[in-house]
Amino acid sequence: MGFGHWMRLQADEEREHAMKFYNFLLDAGGRVQLKAIAAPDTEWKSNIEVAEQVAEHEAKVTASIHALYELGLKEKDYAAQILLQWFITEQVEEEKNATELVAKLRLIEERGTAVLMLDHRLSKRGGEDGEGEEE
Repeated sequence: MGFGHWMRLQADEEREHAMKFYNFLLDAGGRVQLKAIAAPDTEWKSNIEVAEQVAEHEAKVTASIHALYELGLKEKDYAAQILLQWFITEQVEEEKNATELVAKLRLIEERGTAVLMLDHRLSKRGGEDGEGEEE
């Protein structure tokens, strides 16, 4: 339930990102040609395997965006550089979220859920309601 929810939200966000590229190309007078892509995997052995695949995919996306940015620099396409700078910043967050998910799942696998609950509580330290503050 929770993993499926997280992945659906990720997919929605990725569609929004795709539309940023799509609209940019149209606004710049380009022509968009959509082609088939390989279907994603639908079976995994574990949640960690899914999370690792997500993290690997985010790293691949980051590399592709960096390559596009380098091309924009070479071609002196300043508008593309501005668009791609947004994606470069976004990918820092995307990779962070994916690697944190992998780390938390490994923590669960290695030490049990109690450690994850403690980790969650510790992340609330200094919250507005004072929950989780050191005693």
